[in-house]
Amino acid sequence: QVQLAQSGGGLVQPGGSLRLSCRASGGILVIFSIGWYRQAPGKEREFIGRVYAAGSTDYNDAVKGRFSVSRDNAKNTAYLQMNNLKSEDTAAYYCDADLRGIDGSRRTYWGQGTQVTVSS
Repeated sequence: QVQLAQSGGGLVQPGGSLRLSCRASGGILVIFSIGWYRQAPGKEREFIGRVYAAGSTDYNDAVKGRFSVSRDNAKNTAYLQMNNLKSEDTAAYYCDADLRGIDGSRRTYWGQGTQVTVSS
């Protein structure tokens, strides 16, 4: 059973930093990419960035330069490093993983979400 477990959210002051983690476990053959999204109250889910198996990345221009995504393939874990956080970054953050399981099927799995609150 494939699962994505997120960690690292919390309360941070404006200008601070946080690093979120997203670890995939279970019957996994290969993880093609892991993406990050966020959803603020009353708003649609927003794409933040994605890291691919070979390490290449895509970003939403709105966060480029402040946020960065990376992954540790040996640990099946991806990270979202967030710097110079602003109040408008307050949201629930989610990761997803596009992967192939040991049953041969390819699908997207989602993490449980973690809250990030930026406030003084």
